[in-house]
Amino acid sequence: MKLFLTIIRWFVGLLFIFSGLVKANDPLGLSYKMQEFFEAWGVQGFHHYTLAMAILMNAFEIIAGIALIVGWRMKLFSWLLLILIVFFTFLTGYAWLATNPDGSAKFATCGCFGDCLPLTPVQSFFKDVLLFVLIVLIVVYRKQLKPLFSSNKTNVVLTGAAVLFAFGFQWYTLKYLPVVDCLPFKKGNNIFELRKMPADALPDKFDYVFTYEKGGKQQQFSMKNLPDSTWKFVDRKQILIAKGKNNEPKIKDFDLKTEAGVDITEHVLQQLGTYYILFLRTTEGIKPTDQWIQQVSALALHRKVIIVTGMPDAAKALFLTNPAMSESILLSCDVTAIKTAARANPVLYKMEGPVVLEKWSSADFKQIK
Repeated sequence: MKLFLTIIRWFVGLLFIFSGLVKANDPLGLSYKMQEFFEAWGVQGFHHYTLAMAILMNAFEIIAGIALIVGWRMKLFSWLLLILIVFFTFLTGYAWLATNPDGSAKFATCGCFGDCLPLTPVQSFFKDVLLFVLIVLIVVYRKQLKPLFSSNKTNVVLTGAAVLFAFGFQWYTLKYLPVVDCLPFKKGNNIFELRKMPADALPDKFDYVFTYEKGGKQQQFSMKNLPDSTWKFVDRKQILIAKGKNNEPKIKDFDLKTEAGVDITEHVLQQLGTYYILFLRTTEGIKPTDQWIQQVSALALHRKVIIVTGMPDAAKALFLTNPAMSESILLSCDVTAIKTAARANPVLYKMEGPVVLEKWSSADFKQIK
């Protein structure tokens, strides 16, 4: 029994550490996933707090995993993990069962392992059910689990180091971009090709139910059994009968438009030579005198810089007094696509046609030659 509990302890601890690390690599990704859940529930007013919540959750998973393995404060952390896994099981169960009006799944992934290891909601749910059972065993038999080191000071130091690392690592990834880039805009990817539907895509299959009325009574009909002209059409419902596979492009809604609303995405991505794209998610808190603006301005004097933002009017006002930036091409794009492309604000891409050669957050603009 002791060996079995030890295996469980290491398995659960390492899994939580891994889960926390994967999400800590991209805290904004978890923040956006939380916003999806809040929007699905119709809850307003939490969007400004989701990043802080994501950072704390990621840190707790890493810290709790370390504490479980070293055996520090087992009673506290075993109960906290049990509460957390109950919450996770509820979320993944909801993500699995929630559907849109047409019957399609509301959530493609649950975000449990971030974008680096996307699991479907049903996979995540059964993973959490397994963890729930294992954590219950840890709670019940925790007294049989001894600390990894006989010195309590060593256990405290290791747990304290986990705290510093968990928060320090997330600070780094938020400032300098994820250490491991698992997004479709990563270095080396061809944006133009990833905007296309995959060659092996299988579309969703739908059926339709029609509602007609006659003599004050309504009746439903299938597409193959529609009534004659004496019936009055009332409604039509689309029903998903078979889920497709790989039927969405890796990059969606990445449409670059001019001030007049003209889509010039293909023209931009298929141009010859090297150019730069500056993704500006928001202008909030940015001043025209900020150092990164001066660094990009110096670049714009010698290289082609295209500014892409979801707030073109605000961006135009920000760069109004900057000759180099105000003369650069300013394009608008869907905010969600920019959030995927730019995990910091701003982010600069070095492009060769449609291929991403390099990408930097503003903290690294000094490296641009």
